[in-house]
Amino acid sequence: MTVAVPLLGLETEYGIIREDLDDSDPVEESMALLKQCAMKSVFQAWTYSRERTHLDMRGFTVTHLAQDEEEDEFCAEDRKRPYSYWDMKCDRVLVNGARFYNDHTHPEYSTPECRGVFELVTHDQAGDRILLDCVRRRNQELGGPHVQVFKNNTDYSGHSYGTHDNYTIPRRLDFDVWVRGLVPFLVTRQLYAGAGKVGTDGGKVEPFSGLQLGQRSDFVECVLSIETMTQRPIINTRDEPHASTDVYRRLHLILGDANMSPYATALKLGTTRLVLALIADEKLALPWELEDPVRDVQRTSRDLTGTVLLQRANAAGTITPLDIQAWYLEQAKRHPGHLADADEEQWIVQEWERTLNDLKEDPHKLSDRIDWAIKENLFTQFIEAEGLMWDDPVMQSLDLEYHNLDPERGLYYGLVESGDLKTFTPEAEVDRAVHNAPPTTRARIRGQMVDQEQDNIRGIHWTGIEFKNGEYLDLTDIIHEQDVEQVLETNKELFAWK
Repeated sequence: MTVAVPLLGLETEYGIIREDLDDSDPVEESMALLKQCAMKSVFQAWTYSRERTHLDMRGFTVTHLAQDEEEDEFCAEDRKRPYSYWDMKCDRVLVNGARFYNDHTHPEYSTPECRGVFELVTHDQAGDRILLDCVRRRNQELGGPHVQVFKNNTDYSGHSYGTHDNYTIPRRLDFDVWVRGLVPFLVTRQLYAGAGKVGTDGGKVEPFSGLQLGQRSDFVECVLSIETMTQRPIINTRDEPHASTDVYRRLHLILGDANMSPYATALKLGTTRLVLALIADEKLALPWELEDPVRDVQRTSRDLTGTVLLQRANAAGTITPLDIQAWYLEQAKRHPGHLADADEEQWIVQEWERTLNDLKEDPHKLSDRIDWAIKENLFTQFIEAEGLMWDDPVMQSLDLEYHNLDPERGLYYGLVESGDLKTFTPEAEVDRAVHNAPPTTRARIRGQMVDQEQDNIRGIHWTGIEFKNGEYLDLTDIIHEQDVEQVLETNKELFAWK
């Protein structure tokens, strides 16, 4: 069968603080952290000339982005620092095919391209492990546990940093078809994909006391936009496929949360991939649209029951987030067989249905696997024991500590250690993913070149590798498993084929 969504990936920007300094520089702290990476890698060779950030999937090229201004401001500030641009980026391409670099004020880990949801969840956890190893090495250098890193999306000072899920999708359908099919789903997938957030953050939304579903929901400002740092959209329109432009798009979603729970990550990625496959195969005829999707992102986030009424377009009545998700689930059940891995598809549909049923019947049942529900259960107990209110400042501090990667401090890891939460991926698989690329995607080729030709690489990117002798290995069209095998077979000498 033709796989409608052949490749997936995750980009995670991590929050970072230096606790022993009152006024630390996050750029320098991110640089120092990245320099502690002990993995075999190609350093400072990322080919930025191959980036295409100004092409829009709506069919035009923008001449200016708001982030260009921010980039100029960063550059002006950076010129005051005694470092080059390359020093500050600290770009690394790792032996497992991933990219690890400094995105201005945040260390960012971009997973290698993966073939399946479970494989991607494993590589996402491998990224956490790589970050944690860097933190440990940095703190050994500093002589104390001074640097802390958080897998979350807000610093509670008005700043949000992203977790972007990416999907290779076919270009043959009009972009509007993807938008119509996706928007209601994305507005409401936070019912299980939300990481939970205490109160509000940012000056553009109404105050709220309590627990929200989503961390990024306060920062969503429009339905469509090519921007990523301002005017954050439900669907990002950047047209940068990292593949054959004539055949593929890359759907780059920036509205999602960083999940500590691997189960929640898997359900988020799996349901999204399945919906995309249904759209690609033209099996998704949406009977309604939402009148105000942006407002509905916030409204959905502030109701833990999934029963808030959202207005349909054209005065067609109301619908709840739960009913929207149930409709998408029903389409997936009615039209099976859209993923190459039947077991993976079965798991997605089964767990999607179980989660929606649990939310409808007894939301407490979600507190063993869904981040916002885990927080709601844990924080409610703390509030009752300490006689606090949700808007007490200590609650936002607890929220941050839930996402701390330090297993000695992170509340999520404490719950796993105590047996309150189950592990999702075998430790051996995560360990393997730290040092090994997915075997059936082009990341295998990239990782093997990093391993074998580390000192001979001049430039490297998702779509190709340039060697110092002038040769170029083009990975643009390496999408399917048979493409990977063909490259390995054709270049036996280069890959030391055995």
